[in-house]
Amino acid sequence: MGLAKDRSGNFAMMSALLLLPLAGALGLGIDVSHAVSVKHELQAAADAAALAALASGSAGVKAAMQQGDGEVEAAETESLSAFDRNAGAKSYKITRHVEVTKDKGILTAKVTFQAHVPTSFSRVLGQKTMDVGGSAIAKFSTGIYRDFYLLLDNSPSMGLGATYDDIATMKANTDDSCAFACHIVKNGVEQPTDTYKKARALGVTTRIDVVASATASLMDTASRERLVSNQFRMAVYSFGKSAETRGLTEIVGLTNDLDQIKTKAGKVDLMSIPSSNYDKDQMTDYDGTIAALQTQMGNAGTGMTSSEPEKVLFLVTDGVNDANKPTDCSQAVWRSTRCQEPIDIRICDSLKDKGLRIAVLYTTYLPLPGDDWYKKWISPFAGQIAPALKACASPNFFFEVNPSEGIPDAMKALFMKVINAPRLVS
Repeated sequence: MGLAKDRSGNFAMMSALLLLPLAGALGLGIDVSHAVSVKHELQAAADAAALAALASGSAGVKAAMQQGDGEVEAAETESLSAFDRNAGAKSYKITRHVEVTKDKGILTAKVTFQAHVPTSFSRVLGQKTMDVGGSAIAKFSTGIYRDFYLLLDNSPSMGLGATYDDIATMKANTDDSCAFACHIVKNGVEQPTDTYKKARALGVTTRIDVVASATASLMDTASRERLVSNQFRMAVYSFGKSAETRGLTEIVGLTNDLDQIKTKAGKVDLMSIPSSNYDKDQMTDYDGTIAALQTQMGNAGTGMTSSEPEKVLFLVTDGVNDANKPTDCSQAVWRSTRCQEPIDIRICDSLKDKGLRIAVLYTTYLPLPGDDWYKKWISPFAGQIAPALKACASPNFFFEVNPSEGIPDAMKALFMKVINAPRLVS
């Protein structure tokens, strides 16, 4: 019995000795679990801080757009504030560091943190704190500065009714059953044969009406999408106010005042002619007009700064070249000079070869099966109009829309394609 008691006492002593490290291990596990929880919490704060530094429209991103490569202090300040908000007040010290840099239009935000988390149970083992740390990295491409040169086809063919109902209305109310609203003005005076005014009175919407309205509406989209006031500049041109002075005609020069663009673009009018069949109706000279605009556009920039914007020709047209082109015309020539054909993509290539971009909104040339001229001169190449314009456009910058299907939405969609297009930075 005595021996048994001695053994029992030894077991109790051994158990007591074993409980100490077991308790320490349990306490350590609790402290480690707490430290891991703190790290997850601070990591979430770091992630939020990195994203806040590069948030589209933030003060940091706007500042980055206005400067060259290097450190972006405004973004760093925003990031630190975001970290503190998300981390909350702590009883222990947190060291955090933010670095935001810009390199070739790419912003990189790196957030690092370290904290000394006090322990509870591990103190008995001599460990008063546990260190936790982590980092978060985010990247963002700053907004590109772009100059848009809008070339609106206002040639007489754009006097066609926008829908088949509009066409039917015009044909029913003109002496020669003409589907086009003809803007006939001589020496500043509308002639009796003018049907453009009649179209207005009849409530007929022409293609030029829709294009002008859509261009004005586009300025609202551009205003909403720009990050800084000078990110997008616009200029608007037409093919001419009148047949006698046709050629590249400035409606409003390059400006970031989009309200001014909206007002003036909405008033783009159909080109007038002094008489029917004036100069064989050779009023839509793509080659000459686009070449003249190329001169206005100048050299392409990288888009990284406001002084070196990317440059985009934004062409809105029904796609039929109709000009004095006696040689090198892809179709039969009428009366020795009049060339009606799809756009000659060589003029487009001359722009793209210089780094300029081209966006094309094709307002479908509506078939006129009852019109003899259409059947003889347009119908033979009608199927080539859209493919030629698509080849003219830069990759993915082509959009076709029937005038009755929503030109404003199509124009906005094409604009969004352009401003969201990826680009090479090296």
